Amino acid sequence: MKVRLMRFDLGTGLVLPLAVAALFALSASAASVRIYQTNSAGDDVDVIDPATNKVVMKIKDIEVPHGVTFSPDGLRAYITCEAESTVWAVETKTGKVIAKVPLSGHPNNLSTAADGKRVFVSIVAAPGAVDVIDTVALKNIKTIPIRGAAHNTYVTPDGKFVVAGSVAGKTLTVIDELTLEKLWDMDMTAGVRPITFDKNADGSTKNMYIQLSNFHGFAVVDFKTHKEVQRVTLPDKPSLGETHSAAPSHGIAVAPDGKSLWVNSSQANGVFAYSLPDLKYMGYVAAGPTPDWLTFTPDGKRLYVAVAGANYVSVLDTKAMKEISRIPVGEVPKRNGTVVIP
Repeated sequence: MKVRLMRFDLGTGLVLPLAVAALFALSASAASVRIYQTNSAGDDVDVIDPATNKVVMKIKDIEVPHGVTFSPDGLRAYITCEAESTVWAVETKTGKVIAKVPLSGHPNNLSTAADGKRVFVSIVAAPGAVDVIDTVALKNIKTIPIRGAAHNTYVTPDGKFVVAGSVAGKTLTVIDELTLEKLWDMDMTAGVRPITFDKNADGSTKNMYIQLSNFHGFAVVDFKTHKEVQRVTLPDKPSLGETHSAAPSHGIAVAPDGKSLWVNSSQANGVFAYSLPDLKYMGYVAAGPTPDWLTFTPDGKRLYVAVAGANYVSVLDTKAMKEISRIPVGEVPKRNGTVVIP
């Protein structure tokens, strides 16, 4: 039986099937889940097998890796290298570097188009832009200027739009994924940091959940109206950690089933969870000092949190709401993502 795979990305870095459930019936020998963890103060990327919670492969000699995203078929990882201002295309099965694509400037995070034909890269070097990489030619084909240095770039759940956030510019920029033309900008009250999305019943993008500089919580923006409709402040307690880089809350993701929102807190040294769509508080799970990013396994049962302040990845059981493992990784782990490798 031939199975067609499509991308489902809620801002978490997950590459998941949409149209069929057959993938979930595949044996472990037929498909493998891997967690890619970049180490922002190091020169490698750790690849974790969630079945064993062990590092099973390293992408080496990539100085200051930042973001990671994947092709929809799970065969490639794309990693930004800050030291070289390049994107590395890597075979997920072997760790082999296929190409290094030069960028227009210093990069931060990146994302992949729904059809896998393009990768969108945040250019944080002034004045700020989004670079577009053709994944067949492995070339940078366009640089789209935005208002302010780009920190994170996302493709919306329906695959129709690219959203870039700027810390310095305090803005969101929305780009048509097909035409590569800018559609609209939105000013925020503070620097725009990580973003995640949920969707409507018809698959269109519903809300953006946005973390902001110097704010311990997140803003909710209605994607259709371009208006902020709510702002949620995280609980004051526990108060265990310290805020770094003006980011008391950095790392946010909607669970694969779309029923909950998980939010990092460096102030609390852990993760807070809220139900969707009502945003009712569900609880807190300790993770460690300066949690910086997070990614789910495809079934949503496990959450992998990059603990930048202690050089490990904390593994959380999302049902039991507790930490179940700590995986040592490289120096200052930050961005991470999940891929299903056929």
